[in-house]
Amino acid sequence: MLGRAPRKIGVMSNSTIVGADRATHVKIVAISLAASVAVLLVGMTARNTPAADTAARIQVAGPAVKVGKPVAVSHSDTIVIR
Repeated sequence: MLGRAPRKIGVMSNSTIVGADRATHVKIVAISLAASVAVLLVGMTARNTPAADTAARIQVAGPAVKVGKPVAVSHSDTIVIR
């Protein structure tokens, strides 16, 4: 095409979020959504123990403590400094 002038490639003018076009806003939303999903997945897979396995890992060392008669405490031997 010899008769036409070459097309100029426009300079990107999306340097601010206010002046950005629709495609730039869609890209920003898509990248932020993908990043939030990635953080969510890393957080879900980084747990130490699952909830169903926790009860099986409890170990008891010593006898069980039994409840005795109720006791009322009305006096303390501690010194109060005012």
